Amino acid sequence: MGKSLLGFLLLLICGFFISLSTSRFVVEKNSLTVTSPDSIKGTQDSAIGNFGIPQYGGSMAGTVVYPKENQKGCKSFDDFGISFKTKSGGLPTFVMVERGDCLFALKVWNAQNAGASAALVADNVEEPLITMDSPQEDSASAKYIEKITIPSALIGKEFAEKLKKAISGGEMVNVNLDWREAVPHPDDRVEYELWTNSNDECGTKCDMLMEFVKDFKGAAQILEKGGYTQFTPHYITWYCPQAFTVSKQCKSQCINHGRYCAPDPEQDFSSGYDGKDVVVENLRQLCVFRVAKEINKAWVWWDYVTDFQIRCPMKQKKYNKECADTVIKSLGLDIKKIEKCMGDSDADSDNPVLKEEQNAQVGKGTRGDVTILPTLVVNNRQYRGKLAKGAVLKAICSGFEETTEPAVCLSDDIETNECLDNNGGCWKDKVSDVTACKDTFRGRVCECPLVDGVQFKGDGYSTCEASGPGRCKINNGGCWNETRAGQTYSACAETGGSNCKCPPGFKGDGVKSCEDVDECKDKKACQCPECSCKNTWGSYDCSCSGDLLYIKDHDTCISKKASEGKSAWTAVWVILVGLAMAAGGAYLIYKYRIRRYMDSEIRAIMAQYMPLDSQVEVPNHVNDGRA
Repeated sequence: MGKSLLGFLLLLICGFFISLSTSRFVVEKNSLTVTSPDSIKGTQDSAIGNFGIPQYGGSMAGTVVYPKENQKGCKSFDDFGISFKTKSGGLPTFVMVERGDCLFALKVWNAQNAGASAALVADNVEEPLITMDSPQEDSASAKYIEKITIPSALIGKEFAEKLKKAISGGEMVNVNLDWREAVPHPDDRVEYELWTNSNDECGTKCDMLMEFVKDFKGAAQILEKGGYTQFTPHYITWYCPQAFTVSKQCKSQCINHGRYCAPDPEQDFSSGYDGKDVVVENLRQLCVFRVAKEINKAWVWWDYVTDFQIRCPMKQKKYNKECADTVIKSLGLDIKKIEKCMGDSDADSDNPVLKEEQNAQVGKGTRGDVTILPTLVVNNRQYRGKLAKGAVLKAICSGFEETTEPAVCLSDDIETNECLDNNGGCWKDKVSDVTACKDTFRGRVCECPLVDGVQFKGDGYSTCEASGPGRCKINNGGCWNETRAGQTYSACAETGGSNCKCPPGFKGDGVKSCEDVDECKDKKACQCPECSCKNTWGSYDCSCSGDLLYIKDHDTCISKKASEGKSAWTAVWVILVGLAMAAGGAYLIYKYRIRRYMDSEIRAIMAQYMPLDSQVEVPNHVNDGRA
């Protein structure tokens, strides 16, 4: 960043804070009640973290744990063999870590990965509570901040010392985090506002904001159309100090002679879009809302903003009036009314719409000043937590007076699937979508699944292995397998229980790897003197020198000629033996049949002269003269 740009940005910031000379930042709190031990029983304030998902409208009971190692939570608890996973039938675990040495969000992220249900950060100095915020432009931290789902809170040093003393004394410290009064709920309508920006080139914060607007659009329009909410969009602008209004930098970043400014999108004055382009589009989006509200269709603002993000991005050089007009026309809004609302950006006078926005930035009543983007305000209380559909909708719905919540608050639109974020902390197969996480009404459970008739077994948190028949069909049973040149080998066997064992010709753990065994190198094959060995993947080939032929069963080499001669004589002997056996068999059959024929002839002749023992005597019929 050039010195001129850096200096100008500092001037803009100075101008912003001069305009908010009476400003203040309000820390949003929730109550923390100690239910045991009796020595420290009572209710304390805690400051809600500006990331994760606070349980707006609800409460959570748990047991406080203070680790003996990694007490600041700046390193992974896995490195110390520490786990905070809730055991069956036990209360959720609230991990208390010390402030200092690393980002607040990193402490909470490490606690979540270790299985904690909530994180308490103990302040290290005596001071009023502050809001734990996420870093502004840190792409590395943004990757895990988006995945934080557990709530977190900062607690005072004095109170934290009491908790530590009780835990070190062997006391079981039970507490209750309560967010039910974090958002006031005076009536059956919730007023909320979103402080946003049309710039789509400001890094991770802009990306997060745009994704939220797209995701939240449906729920927001249902609430607005039903008259359940009153939504208002807002945009932050700064002003350029009077002494610099004629400078090149001020003219490129501001409209109305330095009264309303925005930083350069690319942080480069010499290329791309200027800050004044962002201010003009912000003003257009404000006027789109006002014109749509006049015709009782305030929710059309969500359509315009999402469509503009898709159709008119800076990266495609479409961030301009022409593209904006095409979006406005497609939504059926009056372009002339919108242009009249926007006014003359070159006029040396106040713009009524943007002037009102600057006044709204200053906190009033219980709401603090808006100093960062994005900021969400619900019933005049600044929302703290992850800018995500489920979390924000829960906060908005907690702002209704009890029993007046609209149906959308009681439907799946607000019911969050805990398995979608970090897989609920449960086991998940690295290759397939098989997971042990099951979402229930009361939260997620980690239970090894049954997939296509194959039961997985394990603790559900870190391990699940396919077991029994058919297990090799599910991701090869978690075992190693590989295919080369159409040949496939696997370390999984249907009859091998749940163990993985490298097949013959390979060595290794059977899970991550199986390496080919060089049978030739280890001299496990082709040991005969004339043998020549060639290793192949998973096997080997043996050959013999000269005219010798390798006989694998005997691991030996023999002469091809001898083999051929021997084979020929063997064939001759086989034929001769076969013929001899056939002749002998025929002779026996012939002899047997001749003998039976002669026996039958002799018996017939003898039967003519005397009856044989085996024959029945034929009776002699004599006529005795009877009629």
